[in-house]
Amino acid sequence: MASRDSKVKKAEIFSLCLCPTCPSWVSCREKGGFCLPDVGRSKCIAEEKGCICGACRVTKMFALKHGYYCTRGSEKEQSGK
Repeated sequence: MASRDSKVKKAEIFSLCLCPTCPSWVSCREKGGFCLPDVGRSKCIAEEKGCICGACRVTKMFALKHGYYCTRGSEKEQSGK
């Protein structure tokens, strides 16, 4: 079970998330937050039409270096960790 702190952090990340404004976004029942390892890749987004991950406050907060988390996986996954 997730701790209260991780739930708060996840809620904060979703509140800052830019995913729904991305050119690659596909509207379905997903919230975004694909940079988080426990969220995983999008089940709806199949085509990369542009990426705004670098402009996201979450990317800056956690010093993330990759992009296209929706199709390529979380920072951890893309880093091979």
